[in-house]
Amino acid sequence: MEPFEVHILGCGSALPTTRHNASSQVIRIGNKQFMIDCGEGTQLQLRRGHVHFSFINHIFISHLHGDHCFGLIGLISTFALLGRTAPLHIYADGMLETLMKPHLDFFCKGMNYPIFFHGIDATKHNIIYEDNTITVETLPQKHRMPCCGFLFKEKPKKRHLIGDAVNYYNIPAYMRQAIKDGADFTTPDGEVIPNARLTREADPSRSYAYCSDTLPCPGNNKYIKGVDLLYHEATFAESEKGRAASTFHSTARQAAQIACDAEAKRLVIGHFSSRYDECDILQKEAKEIFENTLMADEGRIFTI
Repeated sequence: MEPFEVHILGCGSALPTTRHNASSQVIRIGNKQFMIDCGEGTQLQLRRGHVHFSFINHIFISHLHGDHCFGLIGLISTFALLGRTAPLHIYADGMLETLMKPHLDFFCKGMNYPIFFHGIDATKHNIIYEDNTITVETLPQKHRMPCCGFLFKEKPKKRHLIGDAVNYYNIPAYMRQAIKDGADFTTPDGEVIPNARLTREADPSRSYAYCSDTLPCPGNNKYIKGVDLLYHEATFAESEKGRAASTFHSTARQAAQIACDAEAKRLVIGHFSSRYDECDILQKEAKEIFENTLMADEGRIFTI
């Protein structure tokens, strides 16, 4: 089974601390890497995590608060210094291109690679990226400005050929793909061999959802139902529930309730407020609602 990993680069909130960096993470699916958010300090975290810069071709920005995008211009400049030639695709609110253009014109003249901005509507659930193996969908969030989460989903996989059966029936190479797609096999003598005798079940498709920054959004539960891994912001403890509401953030317990209602398999909480030197209280409160709660931390990798 190909790797499907979430590498946390930063899981702090608006104020950087010596404990946590601003929001950013890299999603690795097979030989592809995608970045979600690019807060200040992301480049250093990429270096510390030994993440290959050149493999990142698609960056998804949840919203235009600085702790989620201030690292972008520096990363773009570094790509140029490293001799990048492959296109870079950035998915974000349409205003980002307007904001970035003067910075690119001034700081990044003469780049050898193109940048394509893809404007997204944070108020709607849409597929914004698709290739032969995965889709990326938007998850509308409730924040002080347009904001969306992202859902990464593998497409249904093909069945596995049973090697002994392939050899026994001497199935030609050119027919094997069709059999993986579900076709039966007819021998030269006219005998039809059912697909179930030639293949075994495909690996299950996996999924990952990113929800930050936001008040709880139960309306997204239908999209993330049964998600393998849910990252949900948990900026505050329950004692700060009022502040969470006024700043359009979630408490750890609220994040856990979303995971519970969506029947997520695992929950990772992050986007921790700078007021917490240690975030154990947040995990403790989340676990009271959803036992399988994990803590984000810089450098931590979650495998799906």
